[in-house]
Amino acid sequence: MPGMVDAHQHLLQVGRHDYFWLESDSAIARDYSLDDLRAQLGGVTATVLVQAAPSMRETEDLLEAAAASGGLVRGVVGWVDLASAEASETIAALARRPLLKGVRPMLGFMRETRWILRPEVQPALATLAHEGLTLDMPARLRHLTLLAELAQRHPSLPIVIDHAAKPAIALGEFASWARDIAQVARETGVFCKLSGLATEATPTWDDEQLRPYVDHLLASFGPERLMWGSDWPVVELAGGYARWRDTCLRLLPASVHTSVMGATARAFYGLDKQRTGVKQEWIS
Repeated sequence: MPGMVDAHQHLLQVGRHDYFWLESDSAIARDYSLDDLRAQLGGVTATVLVQAAPSMRETEDLLEAAAASGGLVRGVVGWVDLASAEASETIAALARRPLLKGVRPMLGFMRETRWILRPEVQPALATLAHEGLTLDMPARLRHLTLLAELAQRHPSLPIVIDHAAKPAIALGEFASWARDIAQVARETGVFCKLSGLATEATPTWDDEQLRPYVDHLLASFGPERLMWGSDWPVVELAGGYARWRDTCLRLLPASVHTSVMGATARAFYGLDKQRTGVKQEWIS
């Protein structure tokens, strides 16, 4: 199999003080750099670096880290205040940075479930599509029924659900999640990340606890719309990088490893392409 792609990893710089979700006594409340990640990669040869703080400062830091990564980080998903009047202008400027592949609002922490459908957000989403960028959706179960409308409003915007919408595995949540995420897959062209499941499981999780969720995601989205991600360093709270990667390799049929563990992310984010700086024009 070609080198694997980690479609979802983070860096942490706790001294920047913009990780509002990170408790000071958390086991991962420290800096995490690409040097910390490299020792764990195994067969992973490329990553997508995803924002973890709602700040433009972090987006700039991630782009700088990606540019200095020696080719390990092939794309960055940054943050923009999509509801601001300047969002479209900001997105257009970021689109000139070849490593910027998309943006992500922090929906899971917002009380307003329908925020992504607000009128003031729609121009920014349209600009993302126009600039050839993508949208990461850190959706929860409550957001899944909105995705058909979102996709209909922006049919040319590539959208991916982060962490499979974080089903409450430890509480046995399956039926409602399985129904709604299958409906999204059936009615839209939205993609999904096979990531974040270990941290939603019980502390003693094993293959059999996660198998129904992995099987359902693969059956719903197929290998061409399902991509693997580590959610590192958060995954260190639930068994670590290698354990999660190797679990997925066991649970997925060997016939889909090439797609789910790499090719889907490469295609979705355009990791093997470089924007020329002209809107929606690419070179291989």
